[in-house]
Amino acid sequence: MPVRNRPGPGLGRRALITSAATVAAGLAVSSCSVPAPRRKGPAPDPLPGKQISGSRHALLMQILAHPDDDLYFMNPDTQQTLDSGVPLVCVYVTAGEANGVNRVPGAGPQPADRTAYSSARHQGLRQAYAVLLGLPRFTRWRKSVTTLGGDHKAELNTLANGDRRVELVFLNLAMHTSWGRMGLPSLWESRGLSLRTVVADGSPLQKAGSYDYDGLIDVLAGLMERYRPTLVQTLDPDPDIQHSDEATRRRDSEQPGYSDHADHTAVASFAWAAMIRRVAEATEGGGEVPGFVATSYRGYYNRHWPKNLPREVLQEKASHLVPYGGDPDWECGNAAGCGDYNVGGDRPLTNRKGWVRSTHYRYPGARPVVATGRDGRLTAYGVLGLRVVRWRETAPGSGAWGAPDDLGGGPLAPALGAATLADGRQLLFGLRFSALAGHGAANTREVVLLQQRTPDGEFGAWTGLGNPERRHDRGRRIGSPVAVAAPDGRVHLFVRNADKGISTRVRSAAGRWSAWRDLGGGEIQDGLVTAVDGDGRVHVFAAGHETVHHWTQEAPGGPVAPRPGTGLPTPGSSPTALTSPDGGIDLVYRRPATAGLTTARVSGARPVTRLRFNGYGAVGAASAPTGPVLLGRDRKGRVQLLTDGRLVRRRGAPASLEGPTLHVTPKGPAVVGLGPDATPWLWRP
Repeated sequence: MPVRNRPGPGLGRRALITSAATVAAGLAVSSCSVPAPRRKGPAPDPLPGKQISGSRHALLMQILAHPDDDLYFMNPDTQQTLDSGVPLVCVYVTAGEANGVNRVPGAGPQPADRTAYSSARHQGLRQAYAVLLGLPRFTRWRKSVTTLGGDHKAELNTLANGDRRVELVFLNLAMHTSWGRMGLPSLWESRGLSLRTVVADGSPLQKAGSYDYDGLIDVLAGLMERYRPTLVQTLDPDPDIQHSDEATRRRDSEQPGYSDHADHTAVASFAWAAMIRRVAEATEGGGEVPGFVATSYRGYYNRHWPKNLPREVLQEKASHLVPYGGDPDWECGNAAGCGDYNVGGDRPLTNRKGWVRSTHYRYPGARPVVATGRDGRLTAYGVLGLRVVRWRETAPGSGAWGAPDDLGGGPLAPALGAATLADGRQLLFGLRFSALAGHGAANTREVVLLQQRTPDGEFGAWTGLGNPERRHDRGRRIGSPVAVAAPDGRVHLFVRNADKGISTRVRSAAGRWSAWRDLGGGEIQDGLVTAVDGDGRVHVFAAGHETVHHWTQEAPGGPVAPRPGTGLPTPGSSPTALTSPDGGIDLVYRRPATAGLTTARVSGARPVTRLRFNGYGAVGAASAPTGPVLLGRDRKGRVQLLTDGRLVRRRGAPASLEGPTLHVTPKGPAVVGLGPDATPWLWRP
């Protein structure tokens, strides 16, 4: 996250680059209602049935644009993964040199020195991660030069504390600015461009280099091959469309028309292109699919929506920016500076932009999808190596998972939607990067479907359901698909669209899909939740700027439409719908910067049950014979469950990625999540 620079154009509105795998022709798109796509669906990329690389030690790799992007946008997740003993590799693509001014508050005008400022920000990272490892902030790191693909060289910093280990890789490409210096957005868009690197003061790397488009993708893919991460964290490749006045946009460092910095978008695009290339190269000639999971985080988006971290979580997150920000009076041993003085002290909490006060996922949703087979075994579906895989429990109630089965479909975003037909067949929905490249080539997304042929049986071919947006640039802004099966046999599919409303397609009981239709309504965040009430009506809920928005049917089988304002309090996180035994629907969510739950009855007459379940982030909910069951995270990020009126926590286990899944079985609740080792875990309290 840069500090002062005024951004220039980001990834322009024109479509960007070559097919990541199979070029998708003819996306189905709309602003209101459009024809269904003529194409029957994308060819899976490549075909299913590949071998998935076996389990190994967990490793987290973060690919960042600037020093501190991880501290602002990925924490507290990074901290919790590191605390669980998972080693961490951070790849910083730009030098973070901005205009070269490491401004000392109250000291007046400062001289510009880009190489010194880059060095000071590197020192701030060393201080921050030393503290995160439980060591003194001025602990010495081992500095070296590492050779990457294409004979590129980078500075490598390494620090370990027992079994815990952090490596910082500084590629140090020049930052993007608005005053004429080309950066990563230009490298993504322009053919024939080569971008120079910056040599930070005090670096063991003495000579600057340069990168072209393919060279950067190759280096990032090569780093994945070298380290074999099981978890890859990136920034947002497709930020929201955001129209701010010019003064506000420049002050808040946002690219024209979008809610993020141009470097964030470019580096995220390079990172996803590198993941796609890594999978393609590994599977070429029959090789194994690399077994990793991916997560992308929103960036300056945080400023535009209610804050979602409660006080205790926020204070700990902000505290890790203090050693990064440093102080000019510190004696840290780095002559160029002891941190990024622009963000030191209490400034992360007093900054009007509020970036630190939220942590948002680009592709929200519980991971993985869970179903119970006819023999009582659990089945979990997730995205591994950018493809859908299936894990089956080895025996009913065993709690052990068999090897993953590859179902293809990639490259996919990490969150899946799902619906179960009345006969037990499973439908899986994904958001596919049907093309992802730069240099003006295709950069498109589409919703795809995988349908089970028979209950508990095998699946058919992947089918394309298109995109609710007509233009490719707008099509990149859609959200994760969410679906629900209605009692009348229809399946309703919903996605957040580029206008931040909801679009839908409906599958008839005979299996035919309607056209995309825009449902209208107010601006919402992604993380849609669906429910069916006791009368058989479908409901959709989403978090808005000031309240929870609601869409439903007037009568079962009718069209879903927006409902007048709910009047509910402002949500800080996505709501969860809980269908009660009487057929009514309760909403459960946390208000902004609040640990406690808000509960509200939105359908049915029974008074709402007040539930005490402090923590942060999204909440899973289900009804059980003994009362509501809630799943979420406590303030330390530990998985916790409210069941039978008592609170239990999952202890002594690795961190969980995003939101685990609550699945109620005849024998009680089961919680399934993905760990940083890219394998599912199962917890039956």
